[in-house]
Amino acid sequence: MMKKQLIIVAGGKGLRMGGEVPKQFLPVNGKPVLMLTIETFHRFDPEMKIILVLPKEQQAYWNDLCVKYQFRILFLLADGGETRFHSVKNGLALADDDGLIGVHDGVRPFVSQEVIARCFDAASINKAAIPVIDVVETIRKINDEQSETVDRNNYKLVQTPQVFTTSLLKMAYGQEFTPLFTDDASVVEAMGVKVALVEGNRENIKITTPFDMIIAKALANV
Repeated sequence: MMKKQLIIVAGGKGLRMGGEVPKQFLPVNGKPVLMLTIETFHRFDPEMKIILVLPKEQQAYWNDLCVKYQFRILFLLADGGETRFHSVKNGLALADDDGLIGVHDGVRPFVSQEVIARCFDAASINKAAIPVIDVVETIRKINDEQSETVDRNNYKLVQTPQVFTTSLLKMAYGQEFTPLFTDDASVVEAMGVKVALVEGNRENIKITTPFDMIIAKALANV
């Protein structure tokens, strides 16, 4: 069985939440979102090496939360970078060179155990795998002042964890940064590597807005 590692990126400042507390620290069901996310992966594999990437200015607050909530799951801590790309790169510096590694958004605590397993299983075969879900809304493409409906069957919504062989992801993050790198899959694809798609779960929302927080609190009580 291949070794599993995980980078959790939690660099949000919570601006879209309209509050001062970053969204990853807001409580859901009595516990900060970020702790719920870490617990989800620890439940999947208690031996998984977890690397948490946080902005330097938030680390003392996070450490205080860990004491307050008596949070005992072990993790390594890396400094957040200027962009998500640089944050992941900082996390990779603490990762072992072998096995598989996932990258996950810190504000996605509701990824299912089945989706995590699918991503790691697919990456062990294909070297790169990401979870996606169907688009259910109608999509319109905007061209200047015109717009047109496009076939939503040609599109998928991308989630995390995005999982790769560690050697591949480290090599990919050796490339120069470009704004076209919007997620880890796009970084790997820039090297000409194909990324396998696996079925995600719709509950795996990215908690970004106050409305998302309402949904998250409902999901936590299901």
